[in-house]
Amino acid sequence: MKAIRIGSGAGYAGDRLEPALELIEKGNLDYIGFECLAERTIALAQKEKLADPAKGYNPLLEYRMERVIPLAWKHNVKVITNMGAANPMSAAVVCAEIARKNSIKGMKIAAVTGDDVLDQLYKYQDAELWETHRPLKELDGEIVSANVYMGVAGILDALEQGADLVITGRVADPSLFMAPLIHEFGWDLDDWNRLGKAAQAGHLLECAGQVCGGYFAEPGKKDVPDLDRLGFPIIEISENGSFFVTKVEGTGGIVNRHTCIEQMLYEIQDPAKYLTPDVVADFSKLTFTEIGPDKVLAQGASGYPRSATLKTSVGYKDCFIGEGEISYGGPGCYDRAKLAGEIVIKRLVARDIPIEELKVDFIGLNSLNWNSERARNTRPDEVRLRVAARTKDKVSAGCVCEEVETLYTNGPAGGCGATRSVSEIMSIASMLISSNDVTPTVYVMEVQ
Repeated sequence: MKAIRIGSGAGYAGDRLEPALELIEKGNLDYIGFECLAERTIALAQKEKLADPAKGYNPLLEYRMERVIPLAWKHNVKVITNMGAANPMSAAVVCAEIARKNSIKGMKIAAVTGDDVLDQLYKYQDAELWETHRPLKELDGEIVSANVYMGVAGILDALEQGADLVITGRVADPSLFMAPLIHEFGWDLDDWNRLGKAAQAGHLLECAGQVCGGYFAEPGKKDVPDLDRLGFPIIEISENGSFFVTKVEGTGGIVNRHTCIEQMLYEIQDPAKYLTPDVVADFSKLTFTEIGPDKVLAQGASGYPRSATLKTSVGYKDCFIGEGEISYGGPGCYDRAKLAGEIVIKRLVARDIPIEELKVDFIGLNSLNWNSERARNTRPDEVRLRVAARTKDKVSAGCVCEEVETLYTNGPAGGCGATRSVSEIMSIASMLISSNDVTPTVYVMEVQ
């Protein structure tokens, strides 16, 4: 029975490169996928593209592809990635130039577009945004992007045209890994049970090192060996949809039923109805069986017909965050830090700075557990005060930073190590649009 081996080369925009190279070189792969987009990532990419029409792809594209392209070509491994972000066409041109520099001829590089639906938003002004439960037309902020989660269609088209490297924009994470399986095995796009199994495989791969013990480890409770050289996962899948998860022998990390279960639960709202653009997957009857060292058999996934709507992320200029930090140490450090925070608040009120939201943290005491009582009952040896405020304009955000920094000479004793930053925040609102308003387009170029 025919089988395909597919690896995961990245689980987020800034992921490590070394495990991907090791997979290509030693994993006996047919395909490798690089999943590098999140909701806000693509909105930031759209913002970059507005400033420079030649940009808007993943900033690590060149760094990765300079190593990946010649190695993948040498080992006959096809590459699929959403590192195109807001500009798959420019990303493809960059990759073609990298191939030429490495004297690679005949490589076919495909760009998949169609996820940018900004020009379709006029139809959806009354659509409800998930985060606010208000219509799109009431969104408070300048909209700069709208990207729909596409499915496998564009990638399939590219593979059918012989693409060796496929670069997409916003494609659903599992779809990056589902498409080569559908292509290789000739599965029908309404074979819901096999597509459900493919979605399971894609979900296990999409976060790269997580299923190999990254983000799983907890010393003394869930020990994971050699995390400093964590390997990335491989799935070997047969044409009937059965598959196992593994990694390159000798790499760090671990693949067992527990790592698979944790990754399977990641970002799953309803295991019986996991919505993707390609299939509504049913993960409610999954089993994971360890069949060897770092080798886990996955079974039980099925699926149902896909929905007629697709999730869309709308990126908009939301606000500015002004943030200042300063440290206090030694006896009484918490009391001095607390006084410093109170001074900043009073100063911002006295200056009549328009602030939408203010947060004062004592890092290590209550910065994660907001409003924790622990800070009142703890006497630490050191405290780092953080004051952050949400404002609608950059100048007001900068005032927050100023007031923290002036604690050096205008606040309690012993303040040191002050830092300041102002960030423009791109936020995301989510909504549904009709799949009829989405048309993937594929451009293929052959390196000469």
